[in-house]
Amino acid sequence: MKGKVSGYNEGVLQNPKEKRKQNSYLASFNFKQTWPLHLLVLPVIIFAIIFNYLPMFGNIMAFQDYKPWEGFFGSQWVGLKHFQALFEFDDSVQVIWNTFIISVLKIIFGLAVPIVMALLLNEVRKMSVKRSIQTMVYLPHFLSWVILGGILIDILSVNGGIVNRLLETIFNIEPIFFLGDGDWFRTVLVTSDIWKEFGFSMIVYLASISGVNPDLYEAAEMDGANRFKQTLHVTLPAMLPIIIVISTLQLGNILNAGFDQVFNLYNPLVYDKGDVIDTYVYRMGLENGNFSFATAVGLFKSVISFVLIVVAYRLAFKLANYRIF
Repeated sequence: MKGKVSGYNEGVLQNPKEKRKQNSYLASFNFKQTWPLHLLVLPVIIFAIIFNYLPMFGNIMAFQDYKPWEGFFGSQWVGLKHFQALFEFDDSVQVIWNTFIISVLKIIFGLAVPIVMALLLNEVRKMSVKRSIQTMVYLPHFLSWVILGGILIDILSVNGGIVNRLLETIFNIEPIFFLGDGDWFRTVLVTSDIWKEFGFSMIVYLASISGVNPDLYEAAEMDGANRFKQTLHVTLPAMLPIIIVISTLQLGNILNAGFDQVFNLYNPLVYDKGDVIDTYVYRMGLENGNFSFATAVGLFKSVISFVLIVVAYRLAFKLANYRIF
């Protein structure tokens, strides 16, 4: 009798209509239990729709000769004219190249420096010293570029800046116009970005190191491995999955050179080497009133970034079995 009943139940559950009814019942039951949580998320969803999705309608300006007084529906359609101009203007091509160079340098050093610092900090045995250093190096992450930009402008000033004073006093070097020379400006951007962010990024690597089994270090020590060899053959392999994940996900930022940093530090003297896509869009759109061309540049960046993000997620899944969805 038991076998007949269980077989009947299995048959009912295998029926597609019954399955749909059961799934519908479970979904409604779960919603009744969790509706307060959905209600809490609702303001965030509304915020995202208003400020993230509705503005996407404005991308049609990239295909128009947009005039504010004529509106979206009255402006003349020009097709891909602005996208063609994007690759014909020397300024826009240089801006894309600047963005690529600065972003790649930030990604490379933004990966290397936190890894090295995490390995060095892991060797500190006194916990009070370790925590003090960790706190000091990640504090700059919480300061805005408005504040840090003002500090850097004062520190790197030609007249009275502490860096130029030290160079002149110790090394007898003439003052360097760090924020007025394009090559030096790129160095300042990359260096200051690493200084601001490496401490916060280092936390991720320290967390991965803390998860290493201590027995592996003991086994390596018994085999005669010193601290350097233990780091090379035990610590680094344990960190490798998170290194692969972070490095692949950084591909999506290949065209994000940091608007707020560049905007607070750059000036017309360094446009040829320091101007990036985001600041270029800002100047062309809001300062010069060329809304259609600025939208075309921004849309080009968004499409390329979207493709790179998809590729990065696929690589992260294949190389480190990491997935978000």
